[in-house]
Amino acid sequence: MPPPPPIRLVLVEDHAMVAEAIGLALGRAPDIEVVAQAGTVAQALAETGRCRPDVVVLDRRLPDGDGIAAIGRLTALAPKARVLVLTGEASAAVAARVVAAGGAGLVVKSSRLGELESAVREVAAGGVVFAPGLLPGVFDRLTGRAGHVGAALTARERETLLLLAEGVSTDELSGRLGVARNTARNHVQHVLEKLGARSKLEAVAFARRDGLLD
Repeated sequence: MPPPPPIRLVLVEDHAMVAEAIGLALGRAPDIEVVAQAGTVAQALAETGRCRPDVVVLDRRLPDGDGIAAIGRLTALAPKARVLVLTGEASAAVAARVVAAGGAGLVVKSSRLGELESAVREVAAGGVVFAPGLLPGVFDRLTGRAGHVGAALTARERETLLLLAEGVSTDELSGRLGVARNTARNHVQHVLEKLGARSKLEAVAFARRDGLLD
């Protein structure tokens, strides 16, 4: 019996050195074939439509947009493709966005390349890949059991979110909160991570959607 065909994979990563390292590592696996690489959402859409891969390994942050937001368009072009998101940070909010968008998994960039290789095989076989610690939070968010989405925000982070909704700059935020500029930036970063947002504007949009600013 001949061996099964290799897993055809499109790699989407905008940092050239990272893309090269991942591409070489995955390309060495006998059952994985990297059929195309892309560095932007636009290129990812073009290569996915052209190659119809089994798996798309997709960076979350790309120069022309949010990778998670592109999952639906990618799977529309290649309905059998499974999308595995690469991210610098993982939270239940980010993982829930991946699931809601139709993604099959989430791998943190600090993971070993062997873990990514295993994740590719898992999603190609129809499975899902999320860190065990994220799954309860993902389930709660998708089923509504988490209650108020802002419950995980501290009092200072909720205050930061309200000021972001007013459109204040980081310097203004620092003055209004009475903290150092670096501390204000840390508060903003924590708010973004907990809401699964990639920018201040997106954080405010998500907060309005979830009723945190009502």
